[in-house]
Amino acid sequence: MPNLDARLQAALHLIQADAHADIGSDHAHLPIRLAQLGCITRGVIVEVNPGPLEHARVNVARAGLTDRLEVRAGNGLAPLAPGEVQSASMTGMGAQTMLGILTRTPDRVPDALVLQPNDSPEPLRCWARERGYHVAAEVLAPGFWRYPVLRLERQSGPDPAYVALPEAAALRYGPLLLREGSGLLREQVAADIARLTPLAAPGRAAEHDLHVAQSAAAWLSGSGK
Repeated sequence: MPNLDARLQAALHLIQADAHADIGSDHAHLPIRLAQLGCITRGVIVEVNPGPLEHARVNVARAGLTDRLEVRAGNGLAPLAPGEVQSASMTGMGAQTMLGILTRTPDRVPDALVLQPNDSPEPLRCWARERGYHVAAEVLAPGFWRYPVLRLERQSGPDPAYVALPEAAALRYGPLLLREGSGLLREQVAADIARLTPLAAPGRAAEHDLHVAQSAAAWLSGSGK
């Protein structure tokens, strides 16, 4: 079985589907492990770059999974047919890159998404609220930095995860992560406050960001509840 780092392990634990697509899969380690563990019955691996595309095909063949994992060349969700998969994952990209993929082919976005951006997931949480997706699970994975991993599910009505939370802090740091209050999140909030405090002159963007971090810290300490 391929070895997965902490961020891909976190993504793996949030995926369970009959048919699943891994977008920008690179080495295809995540879908291979999903198939080997029985988390998915069938998988589609999508890669736009020729080198990683060939790498994925070789790894799937070596794993003996060509009957369950199909490797397709293409950009984002475009190689999928509408309704072909129940869920999709994207890992190791920037949030804006993910947003571009989600908005280019809205008819191909499945009901469940597992996303691991390499930067702030706030734009993805905002997109989810606007497009009828709820935050079903969130994990912070240790690594080169703290990697956020989200599971979003299409649901009706407002997302209950945000109820009674400071909205800006919940969008920035994650509603379920704030409620959990893990040590990793507390470290992240404290680091943000330390970084932003000397930059937060009145009227500058850093001032708003500092207030958001401080409201998250207040919630985590119990004084914001």
